Parts: sequence; C-alpha cells; structure tokens
Amino acid sequence: MNDKKRILLITTGGTIMSVPSEHGLHPGEDEARLLRFPGSENYDITVHSLLTLDSSNIQPEEWALIAGCIYDMRTPFDGIVITHGTDTMAYTASALTFMLPGIDRPVVLTGSQMPIANILSDGYANLQCAFAMAASGVNGVFIAFDRKVFLGCRAVKVRTTAFNAFESVNLPPVAEINAHGLTVHRELLPSRRGGEKCRLETRISSRVALMKLIPGVDPRLFSAFAGAGCRGLVIEAFGSGGINFLRRDVVAEISALVARGVAVVICSQCLYEATDMTAYEVGQRALDCGAIPAGDMTSEAAVTKLMWLLERGLEPTALAQEFKRNLHGEISE
Repeated sequence: MNDKKRILLITTGGTIMSVPSEHGLHPGEDEARLLRFPGSENYDITVHSLLTLDSSNIQPEEWALIAGCIYDMRTPFDGIVITHGTDTMAYTASALTFMLPGIDRPVVLTGSQMPIANILSDGYANLQCAFAMAASGVNGVFIAFDRKVFLGCRAVKVRTTAFNAFESVNLPPVAEINAHGLTVHRELLPSRRGGEKCRLETRISSRVALMKLIPGVDPRLFSAFAGAGCRGLVIEAFGSGGINFLRRDVVAEISALVARGVAVVICSQCLYEATDMTAYEVGQRALDCGAIPAGDMTSEAAVTKLMWLLERGLEPTALAQEFKRNLHGEISE
C-alpha cells in the first residue's frame, strides 16, 4: 500500500529553473533536477510543466492560467507546489488567494535566489519546506522560503539577493521548519467558512495602477490615469495615510477620480502597521472624498484584491465595503 502523500508540482520558470545565456539568466533547466531534493522519495510527485517564464513576465493572464490549472488538476492530490520566480511571487500568491476562494488543498509557492544547478543554491531547502507544507493538510495559498511559510496574501519580497528574501507583513509566519520538523501555527491561519466549496473566479481587471506619493508630485499625473482608462488606483501615501493638499492638491485630484468612477485605495509607504486616515487632517480629507483605506494590507494584496473586486459587479459603496472586509486573512479585523 502506497501511503506517500501525492503532490502535484507545477513549474512556471523563475530563477530556480534558470540557466546562463548571452543575455543573462533565463528559465531553461530540466524539471527533473527539481526532484533531487533530500526527501523527495517520501512523496508521490507528479510534475506538470505549465510555463517557462521569468516572473517579471508573469501577468494577470498567467495568474488565471495557474489558478485554472490548480482548480482542474487538484482532486487526486494531497497538495500542490508551484515553482515560481521570486520577483512577482507575492503578487501571484495574493492573486491566487482571491481567484481560488475555498481552496481545499495546500497550495505552496516557492523558488530560489540562485539557480538550482548551482551547488550553493537555496532551491532544494526551499523545495523541502514547500513539500512539507503541501503535505500538511493545511488548506490555503502559501509561500515557502528560507524554512518559513507565509500566508500568500501577507508575503512581500524585501531582499533582492539574500536567501531570506521574503517577510510576512503584519502577521507572523504561519509555519516554520525547526528541530521539531514542520511546525504550523494554526492560530495564525484565517478562519474558513464551514462547508465552503472551492470556486474558480479568475475574472480580474488589469486596469489598476499603483503609485507612490512623493513630495512635490504634480497632481495632474493622477488624472492621467483616468484618461488612460484606469478603473482602480492604489496610492502608497505617507505614514498612516497622509496626502498633501497644500500648493499641489492631490486630495482634489482623488475627489475628481472618485467622481469619475475610479476606485482609489490608500496604502502606507511604511511596510509595517496599518493606515489610519482618521488620525490626521491630511488623511481625513482624502477619506471624506471617497478614498478607501487599505488597513494593514500589503501593496501586493491591495492591488490584486482591487483587481478582483472590480470584476465582481459591485457598485462603488459595496466595493469599498467589501475591500475593507477580511476575506482570506489579507487584512486584520
């Protein structure tokens, strides 16, 4: 009797699968090399090669393709591991979280900072962690990296080359590898509605932009987004949600955008803690104009959640209410 956990490994490219070329590293490694990690013999692994892309080229169309692959292929497997480039992994993990509500398997994204063929690569250690989480029976979308597991909609890439590339923002890692093996902190996992069935909801709007506020920015740049057909704008504001209105009145431009039907979300440029737009006049004025506070969401989660909500057929007030509601652990209640 085979009591090994059945794991589906979906490959999409990224550094972990990259090889040298005259133009620099690009995906092209043989998938078989991924299966050489210590302990791989303890799993019944099926490999599905879906994409061969640097993650800088992974966009909403690829998110939908990955989500559909997970949904269609998941049933015979105990868990799913996805190898993915690190640069946009947090966006993909957040997008999959919203595209697969009620996901009934562990879905774990991982990759590496160094190609798997390099003797010093972090790839095999990350695969060990990802497969352990995929076999844990803990449902959800996660990122496994550097012996830690992060909720997919809370992870951010914070380092370009170091092996501890990701951090979990405003929520501790939900699991980790230590001397006791894989330790899952179940109290940190988002609550799940009983009886909820997994659904595939891949319709999202790519007409969403992210802009970082800087001192002296020309307010006319904001109206240009609407002129280009933007349906949603996420602004990384100062501190707890401050937006300037003296001399260069960005608040007035936000009001004009909202009047034109553009959903405007306010995040903080600070990586940790939450926006509180009621604390200062520079936040309250934007709030009064109809801006939507993102709370303690990451920018990646705010962008992908807004993309997803814009295709749910909600009128502006309902969209704002739904955006502020905790759906999958992406925002603290």
